[in-house]
Amino acid sequence: MAYVPVPKDLSKVKTKVALNLTKRQIICFAAALITGLPLFFLLKGSTGMSFAAFTMILIMLPCFLLAMYEKHGQPLEQVIKNIIQTKYIRPKERPYQTNNFYSALERQRKLEKEVAAIVKGKSKNRKGKA
Repeated sequence: MAYVPVPKDLSKVKTKVALNLTKRQIICFAAALITGLPLFFLLKGSTGMSFAAFTMILIMLPCFLLAMYEKHGQPLEQVIKNIIQTKYIRPKERPYQTNNFYSALERQRKLEKEVAAIVKGKSKNRKGKA
């Protein structure tokens, strides 16, 4: 009897369009072919076969990475965006800040002490002047 594994999380299942590839993969592979093959045939005669093949690989590689690479369910551009935000855009130090009820009461108590000290100082000044 044939055994077919069924994934437990169906949100991770991707819809396959043709040749067991997703629409994203087909678009990226087509873009790689459209950019890589003409470049190979243009460079093959003037620079040599190995240099043309190496250049074609370098030009096609980003498209292949965009099509295939995924980390924690996120595509490559999302992973790169997250890395740029954490390294360069967001601040390096994130100080711990809390605003709970206890700290609000502490601030209020300090302010009341300051006000009481100011009022006490003014009342002494008035008694001294009179």
